[in-house]
Amino acid sequence: MTSTTLQALYQTLYTCYGAQGWWPAETPFEVMVGAILTQNTSWRNVERALDQLRTETTLSAEALLALEPTRLAELLRPSGYYNVKARRLLAFCKRYRQIGEFDALAALATPALREWLLAIPGVGPETADDILLYAFARPVFVVDAYTRRLCARLGWLNGDEDYETIRHGFEEALPSDVALFQEYHALIVAHAKHVCRVRPNCTDCALRTPCPFVLSPPPRGNTTPI
Repeated sequence: MTSTTLQALYQTLYTCYGAQGWWPAETPFEVMVGAILTQNTSWRNVERALDQLRTETTLSAEALLALEPTRLAELLRPSGYYNVKARRLLAFCKRYRQIGEFDALAALATPALREWLLAIPGVGPETADDILLYAFARPVFVVDAYTRRLCARLGWLNGDEDYETIRHGFEEALPSDVALFQEYHALIVAHAKHVCRVRPNCTDCALRTPCPFVLSPPPRGNTTPI
């Protein structure tokens, strides 16, 4: 992945889909909650869970910790894996309160803040980087399954690269710009949902000409590598 190819991809996606305005949330804390809940589910399901939390609480760490764990799990049911996510969210809220909440975390340098996030049970690199980019406005590129799929199909990845290798590839090739990283990530998600799906709609794809996947797709039914 080079600066030229990545910037060209961004411009093409932006022309197709326009500004996405991510992350949809009213507060930084809501971004954090959403990042934890979106693991292994669609954003539509996360929104349903967030709506239930807003109805019953002020959607703050203090309010979530005051709920009975079983009640919190029930409110999170639409997001799937609700018992696991309730435990993870409570663990996050407890440490969030202990450290001094948003202001204390915002005072940390990005590497230290990322390390703090990754030390919380259930918070992996993608979730941590969602929080860094969208809640704390740090220039950290988020790599998700959509990013891997698109870049693999474009021939930019072999498929065995780890998370950090891909993240650093984007960050080194692009200007260190929070707004750019936010918009880029959101545009990749939009493209993956509308066109570059597991079973892609290559006919309507704006990337059809440069995409080697169009010329040599895998055998029908074999979508595992991408």
